[in-house]
Amino acid sequence: MKILKYGFFIGCLFALYQCKNDKKENKQEKEATSIEKNKSKKKLEKKVVKRWDSLNSTNVEAFFTEYGKQNKENKVIIKTKFGNIKLRLYNDVPIHRANFIFLTKINYFNTTEFYRIARNFVIQGGNSDETYTVKQRRLYGNYRIQPEFKSHRRHKYGALAAARDWEDNPNKLSNPFEFYIVHNRNGAHHLNNEHTVFGEVISGFDTMDKMSKVKVGVDEWPLEDIRMTVEILD
Repeated sequence: MKILKYGFFIGCLFALYQCKNDKKENKQEKEATSIEKNKSKKKLEKKVVKRWDSLNSTNVEAFFTEYGKQNKENKVIIKTKFGNIKLRLYNDVPIHRANFIFLTKINYFNTTEFYRIARNFVIQGGNSDETYTVKQRRLYGNYRIQPEFKSHRRHKYGALAAARDWEDNPNKLSNPFEFYIVHNRNGAHHLNNEHTVFGEVISGFDTMDKMSKVKVGVDEWPLEDIRMTVEILD
C-alpha cells in the first residue's frame, strides 16, 4: 500500500512538472513567433521605404511634388568671383522650384559654371566639363521637366528660366540642370511660353553687369571660366 501511495505521489509530481514545462515551451514558441513577425514586418517596411536618389526619368513629377512638400525653401544665392546674385524661386512653379532646390542641396551646381554670356540678352549656366557634373546627370537618367508656363511669369529683366533643347523637343521640356537669367532691361519676351520662368533676381544686378563685360569666343563661351557655387538662403 505504501508503495502504491508513493508511486501515486511521484506520478503527480511528474504530471505537474510536465504541465509547467509544456506551458514554458508554449510561451517560448509564442515569443519566437512574435520575434519572427517583427523581423518580417521590419523587412517589409525596409522594402517600402523610398530613397531620395530614386529620382529617374520616369518619376520626375511625382518625385518633385513630394520633395517640394518637404523642402519649402525658395531663396538661393549664386556666388561668383564677380560677386553674388540672390534669387527668389516662385512657389507657383512648384516642380521647377523643387528641382532647383534639390540640385542645390546635392551640390550639383558647385562644379558648374556660367558657360554663355550673351551681351544685352542672357547669362546662362549650370554645365561644365567636370566628371562629377556628367556623373550627376547620368545618375538621375538625364531627366527632363514638363513646362510650367504661367501667364504672369514673364521674361522680364532679371527673370530666371530653364534652358531647353529646341530640336526634337515639341513639348518644350525643360533641361533641369541648366538655367539662364535675362540681362536685358527690356526683357526677352519673345521667349514667353517657350521656356519656363521659375524665379527672379532680387539682388546682384551689378554682378550680372560685370559678368557681361568678360571676353567671350564665337560661341559666347567666356574665355576664362566663371565658376559658381549655389547655396540655400531661406
